[in-house]
Amino acid sequence: MTSPSVVTLGETMALVRTTEIGSLRHANSLAFGIGGAESNVAIGLARLGIPTSWLGRVGDDSLGERVAREIRGDGVDVRAIVDADAATGLMVKERPSAASTAVHYYRAGSAGSRLRPEDLPDGWVERASLLHITGITPLLSDTAEAAVHLAIDRARAAGTRVSFDINYRSALASPAVAGPALRDIAERSDIVFGGAEEFAILYPGISVADAAARLHDAGCATTVLKQGPDGATVFTAGSVVGAPGFTIDPVDTVGAGDAFVAGYLSALLDGQDLEAVLRRANACGAMACLVPGDWEAAPTLRDLERFVDGDSDPVRR
Repeated sequence: MTSPSVVTLGETMALVRTTEIGSLRHANSLAFGIGGAESNVAIGLARLGIPTSWLGRVGDDSLGERVAREIRGDGVDVRAIVDADAATGLMVKERPSAASTAVHYYRAGSAGSRLRPEDLPDGWVERASLLHITGITPLLSDTAEAAVHLAIDRARAAGTRVSFDINYRSALASPAVAGPALRDIAERSDIVFGGAEEFAILYPGISVADAAARLHDAGCATTVLKQGPDGATVFTAGSVVGAPGFTIDPVDTVGAGDAFVAGYLSALLDGQDLEAVLRRANACGAMACLVPGDWEAAPTLRDLERFVDGDSDPVRR
């Protein structure tokens, strides 16, 4: 494989989900797969033609083997470090109602949480065009946080751009604990993605526009506000650009934000203008909601073309 354009690191877990609407208490069947914010983005990028590498720890177990195989199967360069002393984490999803999804994590002490600075290969970050990280990894453990900061240090020294999706998880830390840690990473990044509530965790009590101004003053070039079905807004120095979302009937919204990020970064690396970048990002986010699973609906460029063109014929002949 040629040197990847994007490198990312974090925990990917085995995933079990119900196949029908209702509580796990009464589920008759379950579907099995994998899920993780960073690997979701990596798969999304690979399907859009961007060479991508994912790094993380997995247990010396069948679940870890499945994680590595699934990600590699979509063309991602996988750097899976097998940890013989910890198990692969597990995520369980249920749909209590047609309009809601509940996600339960069993990741305390998992192999993925034991990521450490020495896991980063020499030259891995430096040869890439972009490093993508999320706010999940630094909250997993002290060693995982140290690994993220080392990756950022190496990226900045090499001139590799840093992309950061806040992706706050309340199960990992309270806002009071997470806020300063994630703000420090955001202020060292070139592109920051987040929802309005996530920017409020970084900078409590101020608007998203003011948070974007704070990030710009710290050296961050681009702040991207993810607005779900309402689209997205991008704040850069002296400009604010918005784009509407796509109207769909969502099936599963988990993973939509990761698909949005993959669409945005792929179009950016393809050299497209901001209007086209946002259109692709919003389309990828919408398409991710049309199929159950965290990453399964991540589109190829051909899939995107069909979706954006609005082909009304549901039968492909």
